[in-house]
Amino acid sequence: MATLVSDAAPAVRTKPAISDLTLTLGAVMLSSAFIVTGLIWDISWHRTVGRDTFWTLPHLEEQLGASLTGLFCGWLVLRTTFFGTPADKASTVKFWGFSGPLGAWVCIWGTLLMIASAPFDDWWHNAYGLDVQIVSPPHMVLLWGMVAIQAGAILMAVAVQNRATGAEARPYALVYAASGGLIVTMAATAIMEYASAPNTMHSAIFYEVTGAVLPVFLVAFGRAGRLRWPATTTAAIYMVLTLVMMWTLEAFPATPKLAPIYNPVTHMVPPFFPLILIVPAIAIDLLLRRFGYKNDWLLALAIGVAFVALMLVVHWFWSEFLLSPAARNYVFASDQWDYNSRLGPWRYEYWTPHHRGRPDVGGLFSGLGVATLLAIVSARVGLWWGVGMARLRR
Repeated sequence: MATLVSDAAPAVRTKPAISDLTLTLGAVMLSSAFIVTGLIWDISWHRTVGRDTFWTLPHLEEQLGASLTGLFCGWLVLRTTFFGTPADKASTVKFWGFSGPLGAWVCIWGTLLMIASAPFDDWWHNAYGLDVQIVSPPHMVLLWGMVAIQAGAILMAVAVQNRATGAEARPYALVYAASGGLIVTMAATAIMEYASAPNTMHSAIFYEVTGAVLPVFLVAFGRAGRLRWPATTTAAIYMVLTLVMMWTLEAFPATPKLAPIYNPVTHMVPPFFPLILIVPAIAIDLLLRRFGYKNDWLLALAIGVAFVALMLVVHWFWSEFLLSPAARNYVFASDQWDYNSRLGPWRYEYWTPHHRGRPDVGGLFSGLGVATLLAIVSARVGLWWGVGMARLRR
């Protein structure tokens, strides 16, 4: 029996050339770093100087990062739309007739939000005063723009990583881990009021907040990353970036300009020493490797319990060191407070419901139970999110 052979032309390849995205991806990662470091610098500026004007260097760095992201992602969309091959367009998302990677579209949206927040924020402070409150409409617009750009960078990095094969996947896996480190840094900065100062590390709120917020990111990047230790690498990048910012900022002289001034600081107030996330991150990588893709609810349970337990063991004792005189130096940057802080014995005490260093044992244990439940849910969301990112190709 004869076999019919088709003379039809071979199908067009659907895998685009990864090198086409390398320039834009590098620019977006650099811009994301500008935004995150600008955010940390901006918070330090407010804690040291006060909001003297909109045109501060941290604000300019944040807007520079947003502008670079928008320009490069816009260029990528136009190049793909008008000059891309069918293979290039096969791995993009269409919007209003234009074609571009999903991450590029998210970055463009974030750029528009961040740029729109600038005149809005300036008008708001001129109308209602300087440093009225952190949670204000222009600040929320700015925050959502920052989050969108970080999310877009993650989507671009993971899509390129997933399309890469063999040895060429490793550099993109590192870029993906770096994007994870940036988003974890932003998340840790967002919760700094409740989970940064060592004074909070003997109270339930510290473990509840960290358990609710941080596992989702470490687990998601751990599941979708192609490195051998993806969650650990993400946590290490967060810690290194925070340490570099801490050591850099405290080296620069600065004085307050906005009354009332209760603490006349003489240099930039640095961020708190970073959380020791690398310890629970190692446990997350080991558990992900042990369970694989089987029984995600049981895996989430194991990760949630391990995360809270390790955070408790590490930070309970680490905080005692940070509150001691041995940590009051340039390396650990302890005991450095805002210019409008009324200094007192509270600086060296644990902030618990009973204060004066006496922990509320009953409240702590019930809080740890709540923290564990929150960490389990957070880990389960991270597993679901990681599966979705592992499948992303566009």
